[in-house]
Amino acid sequence: MSKYLNPRFGTFDAYVPGEQPRDRQYIKLNTNENPFPPSPFAQRLARQAAAELQLYSDPEVKALASVAAQRLGVKEENLIFTNGSDEILYFAFLAFCGEDTPAVFPDLTYGFYPVFARACGVDYQEIPLSENWEVIPGDYAGADGTIFLANPNAPTGIALSSDQIEKILIANPDRVVVVDEAYVNFGGETVVSLIQTYDRLLVTRTFSKSYSLAGARLGIGIASEGLIADLKKIKYSVNPYNVNAMTAAAGVGALLDREYFEKNVETIKENRAYLAAALQDRGFCVLPSETNFLFVKKPGISGGELYRGFKERGVLVRYFDLARTKDFVRISIGTKDELDFLIRALDQITEAQK
Repeated sequence: MSKYLNPRFGTFDAYVPGEQPRDRQYIKLNTNENPFPPSPFAQRLARQAAAELQLYSDPEVKALASVAAQRLGVKEENLIFTNGSDEILYFAFLAFCGEDTPAVFPDLTYGFYPVFARACGVDYQEIPLSENWEVIPGDYAGADGTIFLANPNAPTGIALSSDQIEKILIANPDRVVVVDEAYVNFGGETVVSLIQTYDRLLVTRTFSKSYSLAGARLGIGIASEGLIADLKKIKYSVNPYNVNAMTAAAGVGALLDREYFEKNVETIKENRAYLAAALQDRGFCVLPSETNFLFVKKPGISGGELYRGFKERGVLVRYFDLARTKDFVRISIGTKDELDFLIRALDQITEAQK
């Protein structure tokens, strides 16, 4: 770091993305990417958009907004699009948190939440998950700040019902509640319809997971017109052309190719059940998941040992070296062949432990 860095960031702990090593060929099951390529229709539309990259992209991404509004059953005025859902979350921290409004979120959740809070210079409160790794809605009643909830949660994979989310909204009549639905298409219950009742609810989504567009970087915020106007004020103060033309076109194609989307999501859910059963047969504790990953541990072997054992055998999983998660690893759901390779690697690891 240089001497010119703002002192506030001198001891700043930045978000650590999942590793992307290049020293050998790995099976990547560490960053919750979709194992299937984007829709062929999405790819074709993106290629067509590339022919006009000399022009600025549409800051309102009207074509994408029109398709998304129809799919979600909302008005275009209820939508904002961003460079990945991380950007909409960052905008939300900027817009709805401040000196007198801290952020409130679980103690074990998406690692960017505390990073965004520190980057925006706002205080935050972490509310512990239960012993069963669940968010307890009652713990958020009368929260002293803006609430951020990943639902389903990460890295646990456990989801709240829409009724439970509504109880949190009812218990906080003067607070914005942000529900991060990055993984909702893999089995969770969406609360998008509740934006019609609660003008302080913001739902965020990503195209990275279920739509296979992680490399394109496309996120969406869904909320009342008032909240969207607040967020667009931030967007137009920071980065008005935040969604490039190829990404916007790919988003249109991904939304329109519903058959491709549904087939891939169903396959991932089937593969999730297949892997969960294989791990449970081998003595693993597998948390119930409504996502495209599993959070698992095996008595007698630490998460760090599992992580290193898999990596030595050409498989990447995610390990969070924290007091509460040190026995766990998070495994993204890949193709059946990839999961079979992981299972064979696991058998080798456990055999070596004997």
